[in-house]
Amino acid sequence: MPVFLVIITNRGCSSISKDLRMNEAIRAREVRVVSDDGEQLGILQFRDAFRIASEKGLDLVEVAPTARPPVCRIMDYGKFKYEQSKRAKEARKKQKVVDIKEVKMRPTIEEHDFEVKWKSAARFLQEGDKVKATITFRGREIVHADLGRQVLERLAQQVAEFGLVERVPRIEGRNMIMIIAPKPSN
Repeated sequence: MPVFLVIITNRGCSSISKDLRMNEAIRAREVRVVSDDGEQLGILQFRDAFRIASEKGLDLVEVAPTARPPVCRIMDYGKFKYEQSKRAKEARKKQKVVDIKEVKMRPTIEEHDFEVKWKSAARFLQEGDKVKATITFRGREIVHADLGRQVLERLAQQVAEFGLVERVPRIEGRNMIMIIAPKPSN
């Protein structure tokens, strides 16, 4: 069985992005052109639009390939990509990554241990993180799931000032899990 090797080159195409075609990579014969200052130049032959962009020392970028005819904009593509990445970086900077911190307890937790756990949960919530409160049952303790539920409800009451119950206590295997989200800051 013969094996064929096909090599596709992208010669003459200065396309940087996968989703935006530019310059020679544009396949339409006619395009609707928007100039670099936002002015509508109308529907032009591709070669005329490309010539106008070349004369200005800019790129012809296909911004709406599905339109009939496709919409192309004359712009400095490198500057456009740089500004896009700058905006994306600013948006990432302003985002707060919410971690989920876990507080593990047992249904028969002692008073002092419970106090330490709820204070940790309150600190996590104040820092803006979610808290996953887990009650682990051993052996036959699972038949007393109500004890675990009481411990989790008590924890929710203690941290009510800092967080809201996002997911009510629910048994998953040998654990009972409740998730508390931080209160939105005003």
